[in-house]
Amino acid sequence: MEHIRVSYGSHTVLKDFSLTVEPGEIVGIVGPSGCGKSTLLRMLAGLDFPSAGNIIVNDRKVTGPGPDRGMVFQTYTLFPWMNVEDNIKFGLKIKKLPKAEQQEIADRYLKIIGLEKFAKSYSKELSGGMKQRVAIARALEVLLMDEPFGALDPHTKSMMQLLMREIWVKEHPTVVFITHDIDEAVFLADKIYVMSARPGKMIKRVNVYLPHKRTLDLKDSPEFIKIRKGINDLLYMANTEEDME
Repeated sequence: MEHIRVSYGSHTVLKDFSLTVEPGEIVGIVGPSGCGKSTLLRMLAGLDFPSAGNIIVNDRKVTGPGPDRGMVFQTYTLFPWMNVEDNIKFGLKIKKLPKAEQQEIADRYLKIIGLEKFAKSYSKELSGGMKQRVAIARALEVLLMDEPFGALDPHTKSMMQLLMREIWVKEHPTVVFITHDIDEAVFLADKIYVMSARPGKMIKRVNVYLPHKRTLDLKDSPEFIKIRKGINDLLYMANTEEDME
């Protein structure tokens, strides 16, 4: 994302925003409510467009949605008329991959998310956590996540965070996600970008130097707590500046 500006009339949402994500990185974006996080993600997905600046994915300018990018929302977005296997194959069919290759990839992703026994099940037969597993498997190339686990109960949310990290260690998809949950951002990401209040701009990039293989007890470690506190302090300053304005 190069020098992105988003304006609606005289109202500026994002101002001179730039972001680079390397292939195979998992990047979190946090910031005050209304700072333009969801707008950023929708632009990466090709669902919205900047007023100025360029968005490049895999050396191509983003002009709309594409099969190389998958979006996972907080609400469940599976196709209800397709079973789990066909939902995972959807993007592969758009790419016109051979049927044998589609099946091979679908089988591998079903195993990764632990839903081999539910390949022929429909979304109405799945729990919330299972639906989000399928949504993630459907988009394991460039994965864009908008508060993906926000609707889940605390235990399921923790299990999904652990699964997401395990998937990333195995497959190394490129992941960009936004969240209001600082613990989630620190646990999932290797880099976290902290945004200011509106108009949204980058305050700081925080590198998360924690093990690639992570367990939930990591959240109680001094290193984790230190990173979480630093991000909370940055967000507090961002909100304070907004209140003063």
